Amino acid sequence: MSEHRRKQPPPQGGQGGGRAAARRAAQRPAGRRADPSRGVPTASHAESGDPEPSYGGRAEARRAAQRGRGGGRRGGGGPGPSSGRARGGPPRKKRIIDYPRHDKDGWQRWTPSWKLVTGLFIGFMGSLLAAATIAYSLVEEPKMSLAATAQNNVYLWDDGSQMVATGGETNRQIVGIEQIPAAMQNAVISAENKTFREDSGVDPMGIGRAVFNMAKGGQTQGGSTITQQFVKNAMLNQEQTYTRKVKELFISIKVGADMEKPQIMEGYLNTSYYGRGAYGIQAAARTYYGKDSKELNPSECAFLATLLKGATYYDPNGNPSIDANATEKNNTERATKRWSWILDEMVKDKHLPEAERAKYKEFPMPDKPKKDAQLGGQIGYLVDLAKAYFINNNDRGITADDLAKGGYEIKTTFNKKKVNALNKAVTDVYKKNIDPEKRPKTDTHVQFGGASVEPESGKIVAIYGGQDATKHFTNNADQTGAQVGSTFKPYVLAAAMRDGVRDPKLGPNQSLEQRTPVSPDKSRYSSKNKLKIKEYNGEIWTNEEGKEWLQRNDGDESYGDIDLREAMKVSANSPFVQLGMDVGIPQVREAAVDAGLLEDSLPSGDNPSFSIGISDPSAIRMAASYATFADNGTQREPYSVEEVKERGVTVFKHKEKAENKFDADIAHNVTDVLKSVVMEKGGTGTSAQLPDGREVAGKTGTTDGNKSAWFVGYTPQLSTAIDMYRLDDNAENKNREFLEMFGTGGQDKIHGASFPADIWQDYMTVAMKGKDLLKFPEPEPIGEAVYGGGSKSEEPSPSESVTESPSESASESAPESPSTTPSETASETCDQWNGCEDGGAGDPGGPGGEDPGGVIGGPGTSSSPPPSTGDAEGGNNGGGNNGGGIFGGGRG
Repeated sequence: MSEHRRKQPPPQGGQGGGRAAARRAAQRPAGRRADPSRGVPTASHAESGDPEPSYGGRAEARRAAQRGRGGGRRGGGGPGPSSGRARGGPPRKKRIIDYPRHDKDGWQRWTPSWKLVTGLFIGFMGSLLAAATIAYSLVEEPKMSLAATAQNNVYLWDDGSQMVATGGETNRQIVGIEQIPAAMQNAVISAENKTFREDSGVDPMGIGRAVFNMAKGGQTQGGSTITQQFVKNAMLNQEQTYTRKVKELFISIKVGADMEKPQIMEGYLNTSYYGRGAYGIQAAARTYYGKDSKELNPSECAFLATLLKGATYYDPNGNPSIDANATEKNNTERATKRWSWILDEMVKDKHLPEAERAKYKEFPMPDKPKKDAQLGGQIGYLVDLAKAYFINNNDRGITADDLAKGGYEIKTTFNKKKVNALNKAVTDVYKKNIDPEKRPKTDTHVQFGGASVEPESGKIVAIYGGQDATKHFTNNADQTGAQVGSTFKPYVLAAAMRDGVRDPKLGPNQSLEQRTPVSPDKSRYSSKNKLKIKEYNGEIWTNEEGKEWLQRNDGDESYGDIDLREAMKVSANSPFVQLGMDVGIPQVREAAVDAGLLEDSLPSGDNPSFSIGISDPSAIRMAASYATFADNGTQREPYSVEEVKERGVTVFKHKEKAENKFDADIAHNVTDVLKSVVMEKGGTGTSAQLPDGREVAGKTGTTDGNKSAWFVGYTPQLSTAIDMYRLDDNAENKNREFLEMFGTGGQDKIHGASFPADIWQDYMTVAMKGKDLLKFPEPEPIGEAVYGGGSKSEEPSPSESVTESPSESASESAPESPSTTPSETASETCDQWNGCEDGGAGDPGGPGGEDPGGVIGGPGTSSSPPPSTGDAEGGNNGGGNNGGGIFGGGRG
């Protein structure tokens, strides 16, 4: 075909060809249009050498336009962020940091090259090395003088005024390495860092563990080498943070490189804390053995090295206020075991000849601690209580050792006026009535304890811990082991109103719907002296030896069938022991815990005397639990610290722990019944009445063998517990024994209504002066009429042998045990036994049984019990758990 017959291409730049050609030209991507000024084809066709294609209509134009717009996605066409080298556009330029990669498409474009990865790694390591070099050059070695001058701890009253400044400055003296025995140096090397003399000062494995634990959010671990421990001691700031750990690492490296090993050892032993406020080996030698450090023998050195693991748990004197596990016995066992191990390790490491090791067979028991003079009187007890509370309740892991380093400001809940008033009330009663010289057999070792708690907050505003914290080391406001007697009865009443008595026709595990809540005014129980106690279903209760229980009242009094209000008022034992059996000892125990007592202060088992106070909670817990009733049934954990600051930064702030445990109606009824004890004629607590008719609710208590006496009472604004007992806390004999108080203070017998109530009244008169005369809420009627212990209803049905009430105690409605006939009443059954009227001895499991009555046929039965067998309200049987402190090991 001739050339003139070949179809010519359309004009470039959209000239000619009509409107369709113009439209097609407009639809082309910009990169593919011809430059009209130069008259050349588009870039893509220029590279291929092909002419610009012609378009065969609108469909072809649309497809061409779509290819142009979609080319970026398919690797050709116009420019796009994901294209490498576009077919229809210029190639991308390569950058210094080629990311995203210029010559790759798809996912490969976002995959960094090995050159980039290698470069970044080298850059990072170079930067890290540079930073480490700068940090290493900037850190300073620890200064011994700085490490030896930790700050005081400042304790504040509740109004912010200073109580005492103590802690960091106590017992501190730097000595040279020549005054530190080689045995002491070798003891810590064998115990803590066997490679000390060869290592570089840093333990990479230890650091790895610390970083790993911090990353997990778990407990951190400090540096394990002696060098790292020295650095940690010298830095003073003990917070577990990445910043401090990194700084400690660099300092340790520098110390290991720049300081000689003897210098490091000297610094470590001079900055370490050995307990009892002693910093440094010289202070420790004087504190524990009364000698200079250079005079220590290898055995004493091994013990002091033991303390570095934690004086709280290795000081043989014990520290149960910090942790219940840190008792004298436990600490001595731990210390003895580790002391012996260190000596053996010294032999293995060739630091001590075997022949010399053989000389040290007996543990080198250190001296007893000596208190700082400024912690005398009540101050020492207050400081110890606040310290223990803070250590056991902070969430930053601040330990006793950290606190001993000083630098903390501790604002307590203690009110100076109330503390002084309580101290004066006890001191006045003691001086007026207790005379050890005149009555050495009865007035020696007399102890008082007390605590005062705000119901609306749980604040411990005052305590009485003893005559002087520098002489009497046990805090009598906290754990003592003194049983509470009849002051326990309100918990029995609360359980009876909340959980109800069980139906004798049903099994022991009855739902609340099947039980009958008790009314304190309508219900009647027998208060017969030597009442035979029965199970809820009428079966006679017997102990593991098959012996029955006869419950006695104080002075062997019988009050007949009385309501529970009257029984509380005169403190009759029989009604509450039988009521406790009808409700169930587990429910009584639960009510006591819900009120605020600690589980470990309550004895286990279902002994009937549980309901009349064989438990031994602290005065603090008793005051706090009665405060639960004062505050409408809301139980608050007692506390002694409001806020703690470390160098101006708050590290602890009290968080209220409050929970409603009893309905307000129950709490109000308990309060109203306890008000009768104090405010009504004939009540055992009338000696505790306050001036101006101020309303008071309270309860007296005296225990087995007259070995302790209590008064616990409250107004709407303040709850206070006072106890009294005889106990030689400072005796060398480890088997402490509570002594009888017959004749103490010139009185035949000590009751809760005597000295304890007198102290309570004197103190509360001052503490409540100027306070509003608030009244307790009027109680709403609660519960139903229940008849127990052989008590009969006021209008019995002639056709019934016992009572018409279906909720009556099963002590009469259920069959008797095989030893009696079904028709016999408790009184008649009791008369069959000679031992019943005589009064049996107590449960063989307890230390005595004078007060609770006795087990028929038990040892010690007599026809005329001596004075020591009488009970003042709520005597009991059996020993408690020696618990009840609020701080440490679960004590709050």
